[in-house]
Parts: sequence; structure tokens; C-alpha cells
Amino acid sequence: MSPASQSPAGSTTVRQAAGLGTVVLVGMGPGDPGLLTLRAAAELERADVVVVDRARCHDEFLSHCRAGVEIIDSAGADPAKLAARAAKAGRRVVRLFQGDPGLACGLAAEGAVLAKAGVPFEVVPGVSAVTGVPGYAGIPLTDAKHREVRIVDAAEGGVDWERFSAPGATLVILGAEGTVAEVAKGLMAVGRADTTPAAMTSLGTTTEQETVVSTLHRLAADTKGMEAPAMIIVGDVVNWRDKLSWFETKALFGWRVLVPRTKEQAASLSDQLRGYGAVPDEVPTISVEPPRTPQQMDRAVKGLVTGRYEWVVFTSTNAVRAIREKFADYGLDARAFAGLKVAAVGEQTAAALVAFGVQPDLEPSGQQSSEGLVEIWPPYDEDLDPINRVLLPRADIATDTLIAGLTDLGWECEDVTAYRTVRAAPPPAPIREAIKGGGFDAVLFTSSSTVKNLIGIAGKPHNVTVIAVIGPQTARTAEEYGLRVDVMADKPSVSALAEALAEYGANRRAAQVEAGDPLRKPSQMRRGARRRK
Repeated sequence: MSPASQSPAGSTTVRQAAGLGTVVLVGMGPGDPGLLTLRAAAELERADVVVVDRARCHDEFLSHCRAGVEIIDSAGADPAKLAARAAKAGRRVVRLFQGDPGLACGLAAEGAVLAKAGVPFEVVPGVSAVTGVPGYAGIPLTDAKHREVRIVDAAEGGVDWERFSAPGATLVILGAEGTVAEVAKGLMAVGRADTTPAAMTSLGTTTEQETVVSTLHRLAADTKGMEAPAMIIVGDVVNWRDKLSWFETKALFGWRVLVPRTKEQAASLSDQLRGYGAVPDEVPTISVEPPRTPQQMDRAVKGLVTGRYEWVVFTSTNAVRAIREKFADYGLDARAFAGLKVAAVGEQTAAALVAFGVQPDLEPSGQQSSEGLVEIWPPYDEDLDPINRVLLPRADIATDTLIAGLTDLGWECEDVTAYRTVRAAPPPAPIREAIKGGGFDAVLFTSSSTVKNLIGIAGKPHNVTVIAVIGPQTARTAEEYGLRVDVMADKPSVSALAEALAEYGANRRAAQVEAGDPLRKPSQMRRGARRRK
């Protein structure tokens, strides 16, 4: 037999040819879905089966999986055996680990089980909590004066602390959330000074992260009640946190923000809020449905193709979606807009058109509204404009402001119902309770209808909740419903609204710091909320 056929790679090829699948041991990182590696995301996309403890896996990790993947919850079972069984059925299996599989995880034990079962496997390292959590806490593990790092797994207790007594070494202690006092006493007993800087971070790299800086002497008392998983860092490098803390000092860090829009509409807004450290909750207040009679839209699309219109005006992303779907029914694409002029109200609508392959010819640069579009709309000129018709595919409840303005300018408008808006179903009970009970730190209202519909389906936000609105009209509606408006965007765009809320959050935090007050989110100001010194 040749050497190549005896090699592990060769035997793997033979086994896979015989119908045996593969197990890929993948690290998810310490918590933040954004720390998932490119290789890990690619493996999730290829997987037939994913084995993971669902209670410890954010849904965003699984969003990388293709449709139809089987998710097996490993809670209470042997994950290696589950993975091996699926692989023996010829399937490609991803076994997800928190952090890095090879550090304080089960690579050794689970890899041994797979090797014994003759199942081929691969390892995709992940960002380890050992480096990821201190990085998010603003604590470097080494600096010019401190070059030694020691990792201690204290989860099972019984650590020989004498081995970690060197005063210059930085200690990263894992699994110590239940034995903080024992850890501190053990280190002080072997000679570490009671004034040695120490920090504890819980739920690291997530928007629930909390870091407490103390000393070995005070650590147990100062960290009482912190949640698992938690990590302790001991050493002078902890003193860097005052200068390097970047994550927990974000303007909206940990704020739970209600976004009363559909997931599709809120995608860019939610991403922007996450960039400020917030946790967005998307709750649709309206449901978009097709028109009751499709004939109007059919005639409008036919008119687009045959040259009936000079202009097409899109006032919402829903209108863009409605036309796009109708085009698909007829086998058309963006080329059908050739020779037409296209206008868009608002940056989100313009972005939806660009994604469709259509560059708007007209878009208000100031007030992004129907009024703003009318202000810049050219009057009809029979010598320059061969056709005077304008198509407006809109919602069934659209106002007449735009039509009136264009008619005054000499244009003939065809108002077509492209979609209907109906009030959405009430959100789940926990969301309704959080809205009325002050569980949200802020709510963003992007129109008057979102104010009316949210209160109609879920109730009135608690008075500790920060109310942010997109413009004066929305502010008036909010006040009519008895809400106190705290934030208003300087221009009517969702991006400006998120930016205004972030500025409010940053100013609020700065005022608390200057006054020497505890840093509290708005939701922590309500009666009965958990408070921490």
C-alpha cells in the first residue's frame, strides 16, 4: 500500500466517498455575533445540520445558515454523539462552541469521541473570551511593563494559587463568578497585595456587558450579584480601563430601543442603533397587504411600458416593493423605466430604487416629504414635456398634499393604490408589558401613524421611556396622545432620528458622570428597576 493511501487525508477521502459526512467544530466567539469569523460563517452556510446549545446561541449566528438546515439542541445531551450520528448519515455537521473550541471548551473531549467513532472532523477556531472580553472591557492583557499572561480555569475550584503569585503577571480567571471571594482570598494568601487592581466583566462582548473595577480586597463585595458568564482580570493592566473603555461608553450602550417598523423597513435603522450600542426591538405597527382589486396596478404597469407617463413618483419603500413585485409577475425588470423620469421622497425610498437598479432623477434635499418634493418639482411645460401625466403608486391611505401640489404645477396625476396598510396584530405579551411597564429605554416614532398604531395595538409607553420623533407633525401627534417628546430629528430621516437619540444619550451620560451619579439607563429609573452601585 502506498504512503499516500495510509495518510489521514487519504483515509478521510475514502470514508467520505463511502457516504460518511464531516463534523466541523466551529467557535462562535464570546458573544457578539459580529465576532463570528468569515470561515465560521461559510461553514454555517454549507451545513446540513447544526448542533448547538440553543440557550447560549443568539439567533443572529444561525441567520448564516441556509434554508432547511436542521438545528439540533444539544442541551442535556452529548453533543459529540449527536454530531457523530448525523455525520454517519452522510451529512455535513457544524458543532458550535461558545468562544474558541480549544480553550475552556470541549475540543479535546468531543474531538476524541469523533476520532474514536471514525468520523472525519475539522476545527474552525473562534475569537476566544480570553482576548475578546478584555478587549471589549478596554483592558489590554499586556503593555510595555507587563508581558506575562496566565490563564486560570477556576470553574471547578481547588486552584493552586501559589503558581500564580508572581506580582507582575496578568491573570485571566475563567469560571470564577461563583467563587470570587475564594479567588481573591487565595491570591492574597500567596502574596498578591490586597490593593492589586482587579476587574470583573460579565456577559462580555454583548450589549448587556458590565465591568466593575476594584481591588482584590474589595472585589467580592463590589461584584455581588453580577451575572454569569463572568471573567476576572487581575493585574496593573486593569488601570488602562479609564483611558481605553470604548464599548460600555457608547452613547446608547445597553439601551433597549423600540423601533415600530417591520424588520425589512428597520434593517438600516437597527444597524445604526447597534453601532451606538443599543439593542433594537422591531415591532411592526402596520401590515402591508396587496390592493383588493389588482386591475389598477395592472393598467399602471402597462402604461409604464407603453409610454403613458412622463414621471413616476415613489413615496415609500413599500411602493417600490409593490411595483417590483408586479414587474416580476410580468417578467419585467428595471429596464422598463427607460425613458421615464423617477422621483423619490426620502433617502430610504431612494435607496430601495437604487437597489432595484433605478437611479432617481429627483429627490428633495431638504425636507424629505411630499411638501419638500413639490418645492423642487418643475412646472409642466408643453414645449419641453411631451406628456403631462404622473404616476403615483401609493398606499390606500395616502394624503392629497402631493397630488394638489403637482396639479397646481400643471401636471395630471394618476393616483394608483399599490398596497393597503392595515393595523398590525398586537405584539407578544412580553413586548406589550415592556412598553407599558417601562422596559424600553426609548421608542422611535417615524410617522404620526406609528404613534397612533403602536398605542392602539400595544398601549402607551411608560413615562420613563425616551420618546424620539422624526419631525414636528409626529411630535404634535405624540403630544396629542399624552406623550412627552424628548428628542426630535433635525431633518426628517430615520438616520438623523437615530443620530439625535444617540446625541441625547451621550449628553445624558455626560451629565450623570459630571454629577457623580450612578450610570443608569432610562428604564432603570422606574420604580422597582434593578439598581447597581
